[in-house]
Amino acid sequence: MKEYPLKDIPEPNLLKDIFPYSLPPLIKFEAPIKEMIDGKEIVFDPTEVLSRDIHITDTTFRDGQQARPPYQKEQMVKIYEMLSRLGGPNGVIRQTEFFLYTQNDRDTLDACRNLGLRYPEITGWIRASIADFRFVKEMQLKETGMLTSCSDYHIFHKQKQTRQQAMDQYIEVVEAALENGIRPRCHLEDVTRADMDGFVIPFVQRLERLTENQPDHLKVKIRLCDTMGFGLSYPNVALPRSIPKLIYRMKEDCGVSSDRLEWHGHNDFHKVHINGSTAWLYGINALNATLFGFGERTGNPPMESAVIEYVSLKGDLNGVDLSVITELAQYYEKEIGANVPSNYPFVGKDFNTTRAGIHAGGLRRDEEIYNIFDTTALLNRPPKVAITDKSGTDGVAMWVNNFLGLTEKDQLTVMKVAKVQRWVMDQYEKEGRLTSISDKEMEEQVAKFFPDLYAKVKK
Repeated sequence: MKEYPLKDIPEPNLLKDIFPYSLPPLIKFEAPIKEMIDGKEIVFDPTEVLSRDIHITDTTFRDGQQARPPYQKEQMVKIYEMLSRLGGPNGVIRQTEFFLYTQNDRDTLDACRNLGLRYPEITGWIRASIADFRFVKEMQLKETGMLTSCSDYHIFHKQKQTRQQAMDQYIEVVEAALENGIRPRCHLEDVTRADMDGFVIPFVQRLERLTENQPDHLKVKIRLCDTMGFGLSYPNVALPRSIPKLIYRMKEDCGVSSDRLEWHGHNDFHKVHINGSTAWLYGINALNATLFGFGERTGNPPMESAVIEYVSLKGDLNGVDLSVITELAQYYEKEIGANVPSNYPFVGKDFNTTRAGIHAGGLRRDEEIYNIFDTTALLNRPPKVAITDKSGTDGVAMWVNNFLGLTEKDQLTVMKVAKVQRWVMDQYEKEGRLTSISDKEMEEQVAKFFPDLYAKVKK
């Protein structure tokens, strides 16, 4: 075993190349990734993600509406406008998809389209049937997704078809799209539970032959749909559950390029975010996500987490406005009435709130110690302290100083807030309290013990 001597240094090594604080922590890779596929060792270079046009597509108005009451038209228009600002002028959020079945669906699509925003591009979603395709033509869309279920669970048990019948039906709708100058995006539903060699690969190869002579803007796209969340990122997992192998087979055996591959996951096994990131690393450009993970059953990759992951991988904001994440969360809570768990990353009311006195003490001395990145600058969410019997005088001091808006040189010391801390402890030790101290109660104590400073805040 190699001995490592202690390096006693005069200044701290804060690893700023990984943890810049002005951005989410950056993802660095040291070596290529190796996978055994078909008996061969295949080497993947994850740094290639820096050169590829990875981006996000949105399914808030499609899969996101399969898990909650339908959005109202004006809500969808507002959300669409905020998605455009979140993704920025370079189209980090590249596309979004709409249902087309009701008049309200179509009116809402038109209202969003009339905003004249370049991104996200509006696309449709239909079942792979000629009857559904007429809606795409009527709405004059340039691209539509179509449900092309590919596991035998769906083909035999849901659709009551043979594989040949299913493939023929799917191809008929793809041909109709191409004849009308509309790009088909085939959603391979339940692909992580499908027969790769017996159906999936033959179907995608036939799609490639069908569109090989088409111009680039009409070449078929393939969305790999991990419908039940069975996909795995672990090395050397067998197909059909292996995400790396799925992507490799699409590219090597079918000739589908990264710019025409998309990943759509579900969170049934708590793997939705890491699976989406894995798809990016192994060669898919488009990651399909939905705001706050709202989607059928356990939901889809959370849009806000995908945007943060994008910045961490690229090492650059590339025009995204992360503060819109906070704006969206507030809109969902106040206008839509959606419940986002308080500990939900990036948007929950407590995601950067500490209740531990030792953590509050660290935050008071240097917020980088206990804050994941500069949440004030990037998300418009300063780190906070919630007051309990575990907060200590450091926690009380931080709460009071934040409330009063005192800068570093003017901040009250722990000694000066000792009376407030004594009041807090009395609530638990003498009154038997079990709940947190509310902000309103803390404000009342500030008004009582620091009336002059409180008066300035309330002017």
